[in-house]
Amino acid sequence: MTCTQQVTGKDGNRTQETQGSSVCPEDSASLEKHAPDFYLASSGFPFQQDYGPKVNFKKKKLKVDGFIGLPSFSQEIVQRMKAHSALEDFFPVEQCNLDYLPERGSAIDPHFDDWWLWGERLVSLNLLSKTVLSMSCDSEDSLQLFATLSQGRGESNHSASPQACQTHKPNNHTPTSACENLDSWEIDHSSPPRLIPYKEVTVDILLPRRSLIVLYRDARYKWKHAIYRKHIEHRRICVTFRELSAEFALGGKQEKLGKELLEIALTFQGKPV
Repeated sequence: MTCTQQVTGKDGNRTQETQGSSVCPEDSASLEKHAPDFYLASSGFPFQQDYGPKVNFKKKKLKVDGFIGLPSFSQEIVQRMKAHSALEDFFPVEQCNLDYLPERGSAIDPHFDDWWLWGERLVSLNLLSKTVLSMSCDSEDSLQLFATLSQGRGESNHSASPQACQTHKPNNHTPTSACENLDSWEIDHSSPPRLIPYKEVTVDILLPRRSLIVLYRDARYKWKHAIYRKHIEHRRICVTFRELSAEFALGGKQEKLGKELLEIALTFQGKPV
């Protein structure tokens, strides 16, 4: 399964279109059956349902009381995720379900997820309908674009440079790149390259129904992610799984607490907190 990524400037002009991979569990029906059981977080936001410890991120405090694990209907999904090489060592300790409704104008503004408690990988399963995940970056650096010729049509289009599309392989994860097909593109040498500030670029990632996306490295710590109202055409459920940060992992300052949280989470006997 592939997800289309389209880079657009703030003026709405397309600057890049590439292909990246996404993980698709064969059947997420068990999660979709539980879609109605949500509560309202606040006006304008999606309905929300949490399975995890109660956390005060500002004070960096959490309570284990009331947390009895991830829900039973997620156990099979978690096992299937581990079949993918990028997630074989992924152990979720929290699950957040968000219910987006177009009639409510559901949306999430560009943001970073917490990184005091939550680890590097954010794993999100998209259910009920397709949507678009929009990525943005506040960096003052620039993205270098070269003109390319569309195969078969000879049309020129500016695409990201190799310098902006380096492939990384962090923590033994499978290397991924938004520009993995760059070698097959034909560069139009008649057009000079151009620089566009990162903060003027939006990367739109198409998420088909029942697709799974993993954000890590720069996608986790450098690029903010958002869901805009215009991309919620039908009811949509997002199920996000989070792992523990290094502080709560083996050898971390709060390793004991992290071990307790993980043991509880993986009992899969949970109810919303």
